[in-house]
Amino acid sequence: MSGHDDGVLITAGVDVGSGAVKTVVMRHQRDEAQVCALREERIRRRDLRQVIVENFEGALAEADVRKEQVDYIATTGEGDLVEFRRGHFFGMTTHARGGIFLDPEARAVLDVGALHARAIRMDERSRVLGYRMTSQCSSGSGQFLENIARYLGVSLEELGSLSIEGKSPEEVSSICAVLAETDVINMVSRGIDVRDILKGIHLSMAGRLVRLLAAAGARGVVLVTGGLARDTGLTRCLREEAVRQKVAIEVRVSDRSIYAGALGAALWGAFRHCRLASRGRAA
Repeated sequence: MSGHDDGVLITAGVDVGSGAVKTVVMRHQRDEAQVCALREERIRRRDLRQVIVENFEGALAEADVRKEQVDYIATTGEGDLVEFRRGHFFGMTTHARGGIFLDPEARAVLDVGALHARAIRMDERSRVLGYRMTSQCSSGSGQFLENIARYLGVSLEELGSLSIEGKSPEEVSSICAVLAETDVINMVSRGIDVRDILKGIHLSMAGRLVRLLAAAGARGVVLVTGGLARDTGLTRCLREEAVRQKVAIEVRVSDRSIYAGALGAALWGAFRHCRLASRGRAA
């Protein structure tokens, strides 16, 4: 099953997103999986293939593993750009598997990335049972928030804490990013406090995302994944909206939530490697 004498299997998962590349290196022995390295690299208009290579090599260095020691390299997202991959897995299956790894009680994942959001309902074995996705033009994405932050003159890291301080949130459009940005421009011209603007934006996004979860049939523990899992203002509003809409979910975040896709790819890679090995085929 493995090229290592001690029975250890080493896999890597590479998640190529619209805004960042994430790589995870894992060690598998018997029924235990251990994370050896986690690495994220923002793309920032650079050559994507070069970002992928640098991110992957950095993760290997952090794990103290050579490329030839990796038994299986699995990708997700825009993984066809990873020329050295051995297998590719769809994002909904990798986020479901990564979500269960990060929180075994999770029965749904809300993946909020740079261009879209998706709600994934799964069972305890990470089998996908329901799936819903927003359109790219919606205002519930990381790119939309990045544009708003730039216009308001605040950093992405400040969005969550500023939003939490908002006392009188101002309503914005939750349907179209262009209309929502126009709303924000009007609010600034009216002298609305930045904290109230951000809280209103987060509530608007959260309302749409909770409806997305409900449409996917989500119940119980929901783990937020993707880049916006870091946004504490958004996660707080998700909890508020779940209560307001009477959707029976508990929103949680892991300190490794942004790596859920890469983790799932690495875990599915181990599964596929073992299945192929048991059939006497090379992985």
